[in-house]
Order: sequence, then structure tokens, then C-alpha cells
Amino acid sequence: MGVDLRQVVAGILTLAMFVMLGNMIKRDHFDSVEEKFPGGGGRDTLETSKYSKEGLVSFAKKNGGPWKDDGEELKQCWSKPSDDVEQTEGYVLFSLTNGPEYHVSQVADAVVVARYLGATLVLPDIRGTNPGDERNFDEIYDAEKFISSLDGVVRVVKERPGKLSTRNLAAVKVPNRVTEDYIVEHVEPIYRSKGNIRLATYFPSVNMKKTEGKSSSDSVACLGMFGTLELQQEISEVVESMVERLKTLSRKSDGQFVAVDLRVDILEKKGCQGGDETGTKSCYNAQEIALFLRKLGFAKDTTIYLTESKWDSSLDALKDIFPKTYIKDGIIPADKKSKYLDSKGSEFEKIIDFYVCAQSDVFVPAISGLFYANVAGKRIASSKTQILVPADIPDASASASKFITHYVSKKNHLAYSCYC
Repeated sequence: MGVDLRQVVAGILTLAMFVMLGNMIKRDHFDSVEEKFPGGGGRDTLETSKYSKEGLVSFAKKNGGPWKDDGEELKQCWSKPSDDVEQTEGYVLFSLTNGPEYHVSQVADAVVVARYLGATLVLPDIRGTNPGDERNFDEIYDAEKFISSLDGVVRVVKERPGKLSTRNLAAVKVPNRVTEDYIVEHVEPIYRSKGNIRLATYFPSVNMKKTEGKSSSDSVACLGMFGTLELQQEISEVVESMVERLKTLSRKSDGQFVAVDLRVDILEKKGCQGGDETGTKSCYNAQEIALFLRKLGFAKDTTIYLTESKWDSSLDALKDIFPKTYIKDGIIPADKKSKYLDSKGSEFEKIIDFYVCAQSDVFVPAISGLFYANVAGKRIASSKTQILVPADIPDASASASKFITHYVSKKNHLAYSCYC
């Protein structure tokens, strides 16, 4: 019986098509699994496969990263003091210095002192770290909001009275989170003697943990820290536009982005080199942050905001792994760049960083200190509790929940005394 050559050729072609189809199915299946791995596929200096200790693949949430919803909404558990304080004729003057992370504490201390003394508070000026870098309060904050928030608690005037001079004005330093006992012993006698004081807060340590005992000044401190400072309209709009820009760049993660407080100049300081006696580190560089985020399962297309002002080559290690890494220069509205980024002082840049970090979906403090502590407080007050503290992770992957700041996991931040 003869064989039809055309049937043979047709059979071979059919078989080849089935083989090709089978290979395509297998490759598509492999790629679909690889896409589900936290961080996506590809080879680089960081681990690309994520296995738990049990040997199972550790999958991320549906959007490709360990994103969590905001925490339970907290309610304000303090109210304006209603009891009257005997008013005195003197004034308390103070300045806001060193950036917004200090402003929060400086305002709280000044309000507590003025309230206790029955003194009138003079609206503070704002001083940067560079000589001559001085601004009026309303260049950054909403002056009317500040004054109205303290109505019935502390009298506030916008201008320093002309009758004040160096002869009747004493300089007084108080520790952060000043207590009534300290005011009675160290501040009140000077105030009674001189009639007016210029207050300066110093920070013996970064301590934002809540205390167990209650004080009559607690509600005043909560008001000063969380109820007085709001950005003036123009800066608020700049921050909001930057946050919206970051969300737009984060379409693949449902508009969620990570803010990292990482400043190269601080990383280069001696205090950031290596760990302390306990083996813990206070600072992490760009490469360490990249490794940390990757091992927690953040996808390669995660949008990351850095507080560094100028791009530095050391940041390339982070951008190589997370290409959508930005500094202020890349996302601020073009018509605002010269005013807010090219000005002589850095006060505007610090303000922008503080408020973007307070509004991000995830905050990672690469540097420990007051910025981290007071951003954490502001985030806790608004229920944005996904604050991940970096660490060296020995395994290929880890759960982000293990690195939530103790301020949240133990609820030991001062903010939990004001919100509950």
C-alpha cells in the first residue's frame, strides 16, 4: 500500500505545532509564577527567589508587595483644658529651629510653659541651620490656625511687643517634654524675676515613648504637638501635588508608595559607621535599604521617595533594584522648583520631606533620630502605621510585620497618649 507524501508532511507539521504549543504553555506558566514572586524575576545582586524556612514560596499580596491597609482609626482622647489659669503680664518668646521634626516638640514645650505661667505666647519665627536663614512663621505654617487652636488655652500675639528689651528678657533652656516640676523649679522663678523669657528647648535624648503617669499638662502637650501646626496653603498644595505625583507613578501597586528617610551627609558621619555595643545599627545605606525592601517582598516597580536633596552616586544601588526611585527634584511641580529647592536655606526641603514621609503608605527610617520619632507620631495620629524599621535579614525573605516599629507594635509612642 503506497504512502501519500502529502499526508506525511501534514502529520509532521501537526506534531510540530503541538510541540511548539506545549512549550509556549510551559513558558507562560513559569513566567506567571515568577511574576508572583516578591520583587519579580531577573538576576541581580539581591536574592530573586523568596522561600520561607519551610521551603515554600512566600507570595506577596495581589499588587506585588507586602502592602497593608492603614491601621485602626484612632480618636483624639484629649480635649482643650477648660479650667482657667491666672493670667500674668509677661511674655514667652521662642523660635522654631532645625526643621519640622524639632518644631513639633518646640511648640509643645512652649505651649506647656506659657500655659503654666499664665503668660502670653509670641508667635515664633523660624530659623534654619545656616546663619541669616530666618523666616516668618506664616511663610511655612498657617498662623491663624495656630492662634485659633490655642484660643482659651494660651494667649498668642503675632508680634513681639516693643516694650521688650534684653534687660527684661531672660533666656531659659528647658528639656524636651518639659514637666511641671521642672517649670516650678527652674523656669517660674526666672519668669517672676524678669517678667519675660525667651525659651529654647534642648534634647538630652530622643525620647518619644509615652509615660505611664498622668499629668495635668498632658492635654496641653497633646494640643501643642498635634493640634497647632498646619502648613500654609501654598506649601500644603506643593506637598499634596508631590504625593499625588508619587501615587500616579505607582499604578501597579494601587497608588501606594514608600518613603525612605535617607540622607547621604548623615550616613557619612562617624555616628553612622557600624553598630553600637549592642550590635544594633542606627543608619542604613542605599544598598542595605534595597536589600531590606527586596527581601520583604516589595516589587521591582515599587515607587520610592528619598529625602536626599541631591542625587548621589551611592544611591544608584537602590535605583538599580527599584528603578522608580525619586528625590524631590524629580516630582516637585516645575514652577515651584526655584522657590522651594533652589533657595539658600534648606528649611522648605525639610518641610516637604517631613510631610511626604508622614503621608506615604509605607515609611522606612534609614536613620534613627527625631525625624523618625516625630514622623512616626504624626503617622500614628492619622492611622498610617506601616513604619518598617530596617535590619539585616539573614534569610532570603521575611515578613514585613516583623519589622514594624516598636512605637506601633508596642503602642509605646507618646502619640498613643493623645490618640486611642
